[in-house]
Amino acid sequence: MATESKVGRRIRIFREKLDMSIYDLAQRSGIDEKVINSIEKGEVLPALGVLTKLSRALGQRLGTFMDDQFKPDPIITRAADLEAAKVAGEGLNDLGYASHSLAIGKPDRHMDPFRIEFAADGRDESSSHEGEELIICLAGEVELKYGKEIVTTLKPGDTAYYNSVVTHSLRAVGGKPASIYGIVFMPF
Repeated sequence: MATESKVGRRIRIFREKLDMSIYDLAQRSGIDEKVINSIEKGEVLPALGVLTKLSRALGQRLGTFMDDQFKPDPIITRAADLEAAKVAGEGLNDLGYASHSLAIGKPDRHMDPFRIEFAADGRDESSSHEGEELIICLAGEVELKYGKEIVTTLKPGDTAYYNSVVTHSLRAVGGKPASIYGIVFMPF
C-alpha cells in the first residue's frame, strides 16, 4: 500500500484550496484523472513534465511542490548528499529516472535546477510546457528528442538549451545509466 507523498499531498492541498476536483485539474493540465489520483495517493512519483503541467494548472511554481523550508542564500547542495540519494534510489519514478532539486528552500527563485539520474533501462515520455531548459550532460549518454525531427545524443560536457513549448524527451542510451543537470525556467 502506498503512502501519501509530499508532492502528492501538496498537489491535493493546492487543488482543494482552489476548490477544484481532480476532473477540473485534469481538464486544466491535460493530465489524465487516473494519473493525478495516483500522484495524490502517493502511488506514483510524477515525471517533471507532468509536475510542470500540474503546477501551471494550479498557478504555482514547480518548486512549490518540492520545497520543505526557507533557507537563506546561497543554497548549497553537496555532491555527497546527491550521491547518497542516488545510491538509496530515492525519487525513482516509473519512467526510470530520479530528479533531485538543487534549490530546495529558495521559495523566491525564478528557475528550477535539478540533478537527474537516468536508469539504463528507463523509457522516455514526451512533454511540453512554457519556458526554457538548459541540460548539461554529466555522465553516460542522454538522448534528446526535440520536436518531430531532432534526435541527438549528449555526452559528458555537452549541453542543450531549448524552448520547452516544443515537445521534448530525455533518456539514457547506450545500455548504461546517465546523469544531467537540468535547469528549467518558466515565466509567470
